[in-house]
Amino acid sequence: MAHPLSDPRSLWGVRADRIAAAAAIAFSAAFLLCGYEFVRSVSSSLFIEAYGARSLPVVMALGPVLTLALIYGYGRLLSATGPRTAILVTSLLSAGVILGCFVGIRSGSRAATAVLYVFREAYIVILVEQVWAFINSTVRAKEGSRLNGPVCGVASLGAIAGGLLVQRYAVQFGSAPLLVMAAATLLPTALCALLAYRIGGEPKPTPDEEHGRHGHLGFQTLTRHPVLWRLALLIALTQVVSTVADLQFSRYVEQAIPQKDLRTQWFGGFYAWLNVGSAAGQFIVAPLLLAWVSHRVIHAAIPLIHLALAAAVLVSPGLPTAAACYLVFKVMDYSVFRAVKELLYIPLSFDARYRAKEIIDAFTYRAAKGVTSGLLAGVGRFVALPLAVFPAVIIAALAGWLALVFPLTRKDPGAPRA
Repeated sequence: MAHPLSDPRSLWGVRADRIAAAAAIAFSAAFLLCGYEFVRSVSSSLFIEAYGARSLPVVMALGPVLTLALIYGYGRLLSATGPRTAILVTSLLSAGVILGCFVGIRSGSRAATAVLYVFREAYIVILVEQVWAFINSTVRAKEGSRLNGPVCGVASLGAIAGGLLVQRYAVQFGSAPLLVMAAATLLPTALCALLAYRIGGEPKPTPDEEHGRHGHLGFQTLTRHPVLWRLALLIALTQVVSTVADLQFSRYVEQAIPQKDLRTQWFGGFYAWLNVGSAAGQFIVAPLLLAWVSHRVIHAAIPLIHLALAAAVLVSPGLPTAAACYLVFKVMDYSVFRAVKELLYIPLSFDARYRAKEIIDAFTYRAAKGVTSGLLAGVGRFVALPLAVFPAVIIAALAGWLALVFPLTRKDPGAPRA
């Protein structure tokens, strides 16, 4: 048998058909995230106009509730039709809901803006995790080590394009009409996904998993498998870190740059560098690290780096350290962490990849973020939180994260070698 690198049907040790399938699903994700940038910007702007920013915590709290309900509906659909039809139907239904909200908003319905805001929190994570379920079901661990970073990178290019298009056309066309463009992007999202399934094949459940015999939501699978419930805890802790780092960062920006336009300008530059860092991490750093460094080492290094930055904020509080803490977290979360985390799903069952994954990476993600922000907001109503609380909470969450790394990666075979 030929070595993978000498096989003319392979590239970088990955089978050509799997590269093609990964490319197709990556473009599906790029169109999806491009449209999401339209929905995110429009829904935030219109909701604030209709209800005011003070109502945001209320509507944000409804996000996890709708997410869980839609995951259940997706699970029933998956049981009845399989993953290929499920991603097609959920993409088209999402487009229909967005168009329905557009019609409601144009007719003057304030409620439609609230529905759109809540729906945006749910549909995007459900569709994104279907993309990753396909990847994790069609590549081997060595192939995923090479492909996951570039897949993240291609998807992020769609998000960048969406943001630029919103900036370019929001004033020219108005906010609400951009929802039509968002709905339109879900058609190529679905078509590229179908192409990926045609190239890579449709993953099948085992006879024991067919028709959702272990539950449509995947809770039974999650609770029975130690890797899955530890992953759920890990995702919850990452969202505690993300939410608190974001709030901490915002507080320091508010203090350091009180003038509105200067603050907006500064944010623009900050997020530009964040996008540059994410792209470098996705296309260069993640593939190299996953190919040459033990995955257990990568998993452990990520929270250790964040611990050092949180400690820097505690020791030397200010905008530079708070900005670095938040920027590095987001860059690594979008690139190296996502790429190495997804590898943990590859050897697991169909139900783990297509059902329990939605609970972990969609519902737990949203719920942890909502609960963390809600608790901080609740405490903040009665007590003025000193800024030192934020890095302290981050450090505590990171300690829990680090403790989970070793049992999660106990069977880690190490990094594949080229």
